[in-house]
Amino acid sequence: MSRKMKNKVITNLKIEKIATEGKCLGYHDEKVVFVSGVAPGDEVDVRITRGKSTFMDGEPVKFHSYSKDRIEPFCSHFGTCGGCKWQHINYDLQKSYKRQQVVDQFQRIAKVELPEVLPILGSSETQYYRNKLDFTFSNKKWLTLDQIRSEEDFDRNALGFHIPKMFDKIVDVDHCYLQGGISNDVRNELRTFALGNKLSFYDIRNQVGLLRNLIIRTTSTDETMVIVQFGELDQESIDLVMNFLKEKFPSITSLLYVINTKGNETFHDLDLVTFAGKAYIEEEMEGLRFRIGPKSFYQTNSKQAYELYKVAREFADLKGDEIVYDLYTGTGTIANFVAKQAKQVIGVEYVEAAIADAKINSQINAIENTLFYAGDMKDILNEEFISSHAAPDVIITDPPRAGMDEKVVQMLLRLEAPTIVYVSCNPATQARDLAILDEKYKVEKVQPVDMFPQTYHVENVVRLTLKK
Repeated sequence: MSRKMKNKVITNLKIEKIATEGKCLGYHDEKVVFVSGVAPGDEVDVRITRGKSTFMDGEPVKFHSYSKDRIEPFCSHFGTCGGCKWQHINYDLQKSYKRQQVVDQFQRIAKVELPEVLPILGSSETQYYRNKLDFTFSNKKWLTLDQIRSEEDFDRNALGFHIPKMFDKIVDVDHCYLQGGISNDVRNELRTFALGNKLSFYDIRNQVGLLRNLIIRTTSTDETMVIVQFGELDQESIDLVMNFLKEKFPSITSLLYVINTKGNETFHDLDLVTFAGKAYIEEEMEGLRFRIGPKSFYQTNSKQAYELYKVAREFADLKGDEIVYDLYTGTGTIANFVAKQAKQVIGVEYVEAAIADAKINSQINAIENTLFYAGDMKDILNEEFISSHAAPDVIITDPPRAGMDEKVVQMLLRLEAPTIVYVSCNPATQARDLAILDEKYKVEKVQPVDMFPQTYHVENVVRLTLKK
């Protein structure tokens, strides 16, 4: 039955509501049909791309009527690059769904007693809000059907974003609305320079080529970091590229490069060369300065990160005499942000370079009541560690999308800190962890925060208190 449905067109499907991963859904013959590129209220003909016993996936082939919540996308690359899946949906509806996503995940997965989920904190900026973007060089530029059918000879070199589910196809980005400052100019000028000098763009399948990746990071303090990844050691060409960027963009405050001949673009285990300027940039938040190195994690929406951290601090409700454990501390942003209100903050993080930054961030802000440790959370947070430090009054945890390892969750139950503040970028794994913590903890407050407008991602902060 499922194979028979593939490529079948369902006519006049009414799109009912937003679903997961940026898709929407409708119903056909008592089955859920997930459709991309539509909005609740659209009436469309849908070609089925995958059929299962309980649901189907499809794509719109004809619109009969449009939703009142639909708006005109502002980016020419919308629908191709996959970076912003919701530009066609008004922002109020985006926020409403994100809050509902938290409610649904908690009810379906956590199944714990919940307070009313607070209204989502929307982002003041819905364009140019990111402080970090990664662009990929490729000799396999994505061509549209019209370009392919024209049989013209197109230049296949591109610098931009991966096409969803196609690791070797790159959409050549002309203008990206995610990052402001000199980001678009740097990318476009570098591409033009590379083409003019016949420099090779990376072949992702065969893993050869000079120009591999471009990372641009910006701050609210008007500092800019540019990192170029090269796929081979050709020092003459490397110097040519780096000198061009240095001279063309004197406002770059941190210009670095790395030679990466590995099978992936990660460079945390590689040495970077500071070609010009400093080896880091600095962000400012509430009078504190945070040093961000090329390998450092920092929340990618700086303004909204401040709102997120204020929620975490409010939920922690510190009086000045508490011992705080900050788990998955990263570069110690939250730890240093709350340190003034605590007796001591102990941060733990897997990445050693991030812990080095966390210590520096305490030093440059004259914060003396923080301690930082590097190591795998499930291994470092053990009985020996606990016995050598004061027991926590408050635990703040901000794990990656996968959530906390179960050993870590069990240790939190063992510690019985009076308050836990759980910051998450994935309400589903957060809900899974809350289901375990429900043995001893009650959910007191739930605050969704929108860090990424035009996408389906949502951040969420939960305050838990030890049950009486």
